[in-house]
Amino acid sequence: MVVLFIDLPLNPYENMCDMKVRLRYGVRDLVVAIEETPGFVGILRPREPVPLGDAEAALRESLHSPLASVPLAALAKGRTKACIVISDSTRPIPNRLILPPLLEVLRSQGIFPSAVTILIATGIHRPPTEEERLALVGPEILGTCRVIDHRSRDRSEMVQVGLIGGRVPAFVNRHYVESDLKILTGFIEPHMWAGYSGGRKSILPGISSVETLEYMHGPEMIAHPATEYGILEGNPFHEAGLEVMERAGADFVVNVTLDSQKKITGVFSGHPVLAHLAGCRFLEQ
Repeated sequence: MVVLFIDLPLNPYENMCDMKVRLRYGVRDLVVAIEETPGFVGILRPREPVPLGDAEAALRESLHSPLASVPLAALAKGRTKACIVISDSTRPIPNRLILPPLLEVLRSQGIFPSAVTILIATGIHRPPTEEERLALVGPEILGTCRVIDHRSRDRSEMVQVGLIGGRVPAFVNRHYVESDLKILTGFIEPHMWAGYSGGRKSILPGISSVETLEYMHGPEMIAHPATEYGILEGNPFHEAGLEVMERAGADFVVNVTLDSQKKITGVFSGHPVLAHLAGCRFLEQ
């Protein structure tokens, strides 16, 4: 049997024979030493694009010149309350870089922070601690916007938006569904079931009910041969996400791609389906 270990580099000049691997774990990581065995062929690292020189400027430009969508300001015009979905602390999203320009555009159209709900897409994870919540959005946003956790087990906070495949109830967070401007944020990477993360995944599983997620994480879904890394066409997990997003609604997406050092390599804002797909195609390289 040949075993391949996938890690992030400890030191570019490190002796490969040491078999030391850094594993992402919490905020400090774990370094493990693995005994060298016959058949070891090396450590796999991604071929990565160059990080953006000015990621903040790229983010701002993407809101004004989005992909397959009118500018965010045009979408926000005439709306009264917005919901911005962000990932929880298990995902390395640069929320504190993404959120300020988003809020600036909303404010320019009369949607002030007091009318903005930032919904933390926990899926079925535990809610973030106060320390994690502060790290996610920063003190200013935490003090001016309504920042709430998705609680997948609280049925009173869910609303049914339809059926997955015509038979499985899809329950989505009420605070999101009842907002009149819906914005999804996140990052895109290969995902073992969804093909790629980002886009529709902010809703399913991000802000869906535990009952819905039991189906999405069940054997019927994950045993399908197309439920696999890098596959979108014919992938039932991906298709269910698109179906639920269409029913729940989504106006705009801000997705980024990151390198292994968590620096932004691309910004894909605009149409919730087409902008996300552009990010996936970028990653295919």
